[in-house]
Amino acid sequence: MPAVSRRAFISAGLLWSAGLPAAILAAQAGITATATPALAGDRPRRPRVYTRSDWKADPPKSKAEVLDRAPDRLVVHHTATANTGPTDLDAAFRLSRAIQRYHMRRNGWEDIGEQFTVSRGGYVLEGRNRSLPAAEAGRHVLGAQAADHNDHTLGIETEGTYTSGLPSTRQLSALTGLLAWLCGVYDLDPHEAIIGHRDLNRTACPGDRLYAYLPRLRDDVARRLGDRRPRRNGPPPPRLALPGDVYEGAGLIDDLPLEHGPAVGPHDLTP
Repeated sequence: MPAVSRRAFISAGLLWSAGLPAAILAAQAGITATATPALAGDRPRRPRVYTRSDWKADPPKSKAEVLDRAPDRLVVHHTATANTGPTDLDAAFRLSRAIQRYHMRRNGWEDIGEQFTVSRGGYVLEGRNRSLPAAEAGRHVLGAQAADHNDHTLGIETEGTYTSGLPSTRQLSALTGLLAWLCGVYDLDPHEAIIGHRDLNRTACPGDRLYAYLPRLRDDVARRLGDRRPRRNGPPPPRLALPGDVYEGAGLIDDLPLEHGPAVGPHDLTP
């Protein structure tokens, strides 16, 4: 087979040639598997995800545990931080570093809690270590974002406070794209998989307005998935926080209030 140039490989959007999978063609073209998102069958294309090295994450205290299964719920959060201020890429990077500092230094966790963050500027960032490669492989990184449900849920932080207003169009578009890719990767039905933090724990997260928007968000994700018929999703009974339960996860990020809500509970394996 003749050599495949990087430009020709990307511009043609090849998935198969001469019966060979895209991964083999990519290797022959000298392209790493994560260099350029590619369609996998009829799955939505992976959005641009800025990695931990991009936002200069601190090293975790330990490697995150990768579970050999998919999550069955995708939990939408808000960070309860300000809806004003810069929305550029550097601001997104600063937010992730601030959240990680708080989670590790104040909460004593091994790393940042959530698996992904969507900034107010519409940038998608990898959260807990190993989250992006695990998702690409259809597996699940154990995080700290929904108390007593971290073993089967993946958390997405949406920067801002959405009790009385909605995220910007750009941020909602990025959130929709991320959720569509994750539903495709994990073979999930968005109408069952996409939930708010308050569906699992006693918390105001992700804010009244964003929570009320979730039905439309599910519909938008379903449209991006097209006619795919997801097979996964079970109905795990939610365990709401009980009076007197002790949780970690609320506090301040660089003097800004972070009312994230319950993130680690007594039944979780590890923070």
